[in-house]
Parts: sequence; C-alpha cells; structure tokens
Amino acid sequence: MNASNRRQVLHALAGLMGAGIMGLPRLAAAAEELVITTYGGSWEKFWRATLVPAFSAKTRISPKLDIGLGRTYMSTMRAAGVGKSPYGVVMTNEIYASVLRAEGQFQKLDRHLIPNYADLYPIATAAADGWGVVGLISPIGIGYRTDLVKTPPKSWKDLWNNPEFKGRTGLYSIQNTAGKMMLMLASKMYGGDIHNIDVGFKKLAELGKVMQTDFNMSTMMSTGEVVVAPFDFGEIARLRNQGLPVDCISPEEGLLMWDQTFNIPQGAPAAVAHAYIDFILSPEGQTVLMKEFFVSPVNRKVVVPDALKKDIPISGKDMDKFLAWDWAYMNKNAESITKRWNEVVGK
Repeated sequence: MNASNRRQVLHALAGLMGAGIMGLPRLAAAAEELVITTYGGSWEKFWRATLVPAFSAKTRISPKLDIGLGRTYMSTMRAAGVGKSPYGVVMTNEIYASVLRAEGQFQKLDRHLIPNYADLYPIATAAADGWGVVGLISPIGIGYRTDLVKTPPKSWKDLWNNPEFKGRTGLYSIQNTAGKMMLMLASKMYGGDIHNIDVGFKKLAELGKVMQTDFNMSTMMSTGEVVVAPFDFGEIARLRNQGLPVDCISPEEGLLMWDQTFNIPQGAPAAVAHAYIDFILSPEGQTVLMKEFFVSPVNRKVVVPDALKKDIPISGKDMDKFLAWDWAYMNKNAESITKRWNEVVGK
C-alpha cells in the first residue's frame, strides 16, 4: 500500500472511530518502532515510570526512549541526513526546532491524526505554524526571596530600578535560552524592538555585577547570593514546597517561557508518531505533566485544580501573556551575540 492510499485508509478509519482515534495506531504499532526523545534526570524517570506506561496503556504502542539534549538531537539528525532520522518524535526547545525545521528535517503535522490540536491555546501552535507543536510550557516570571526583599518586584524594569537588587541579581547566561530572551526583552523595553540589541546590551551592562548560571538558578537563590532573578514558576514552587521563602510574579510587561516543541522528522512512522503527540496534548497527558513538573497546561480543557493554583498560577486567560521572540535572528547571530555577552554582561 502506498503512502497516499495508506493515509486515506487511516482517515477513513478515524472517521468511523470518532473519539476512539487513539486506538488507530494499534494497526501499525507492531511494524513501526517509535523512538521518542526526552531529557535525563527527573525527565527520564517520569517518562519511564508514568508517561510512557500511560501512553502504552492507551494505544498499545511501546516506544523506545532516547535520552539527550536539543543540541545532541540536532547533531544526530544532521549527521543522519533529511529523512533518515533515528527519531520518531523529537521534543526540544523551539530555538533548536526552528533550525531543524528550516533545514527541512521535519514533516508537517497531519491535524486529522491529532484531534487534541483543536483544543490548544494559540501560544502552543503559533511559532511552528503546523510543523510542530508546543506540548510543555514552563512560564518564567521574576522569582525573589520574600525574606530578603523589602519591595517585591512588579515589572521587569524593577531589575534596573530597585536598589535592593544591585549586586544580588541572577541572570541565565547566553548559553541558556532565558539569557537570549533577557537580551531581547531589554532591547524591546528600552529600544522598542527585540532586534535592537545594541540597546539591550547597554541596559544589561547597567545592571552591573550579576550572578550568572547556565542552568540552575535554585542553588544561588537558596544560599541568598541571588535575591531576584528570571525564574521558572515550577522551580519556585518546588523551592517553596521545600520550605524556602520564595515567590514568583508575572511581570506587567509579559512572561518569558521555556517551551518544549514536539516535531516529527521526515521519514518517521507517521501514524504512531502522531498518536504520541496527540497523547501529549490530550487532557490526560497534560494533567500528568502539569502535576509532575508544574507546567502550564496547553490544552484549554485542562483546569488547574485549586490545590495547585499557587504552584501553577499561569493558565486560562494568562496564557496570552507570553512574549514572542525571533529565534531565527538569534541563531543567525549566535556567535557574535555570545562573544559580546561574555564581554559586556556582568563585568
């Protein structure tokens, strides 16, 4: 059966099965191995113990996990060549996904095979324009030590304007997408355009000494070296639940975020790959991810329980507060921006 006829059969079966579409990929599961990606540590543990078993119970598909990072997936796919990826679904930050997408590595999603796509907030679908979809959003606001700060922040500009923060501000480095977002944010706030990075660098330099990290801000916040920083709401929730006096606010200018975009490589087993993405986006998938990682659900049908609203405050209408970035611009100028950041920020 050729690809065109096979797709027609799948669509016909989907129409007959209606809401039972999740059972559809069982027809192909035995013949098409699905390799999915995730990260190490708590991510791998959760995928193996909870998410994959739930997906397998729903579909009878038993995917194989590949553990790595966005840059390693990019290198592997480039080495393999377009249409020869070892992965069935790639989960990675949009900054990496946008590069691979531009290189033709991904196939466009077939929304007929992803019924839950229709229930997503616009923030989950805007960037990839049908070539991928955001399945996890970790909102980033301003985290701070409630016991060490007299005047809580309300605005991103407070990082510059509140003298309490001088010398005790944390920033993610330019190696982290949060560092790149801060550069674009400063450019936008003080220069009117995210591409006006001359202004952005000037304003970041005005912060004076900052404590930088590539990944983990929690340690410096715990010790008090840092009293304020761009912070993942979920990580603040974990610190607070461990007894640390911290909080996180949604700045009036808007929110940053760490995203996880799900993409299907060219040549991947389409039916089972779409089934996996649909499960990730489903109320069931979003609920277990929300409870484990305190991420904001991207499916409008998922309501954050009252018991979790303090830890997951960004949902519903607040999903419109995320700011948009130009990852193509940042990737194109990555080398010069990194060099300049290392020369200017925190010196």
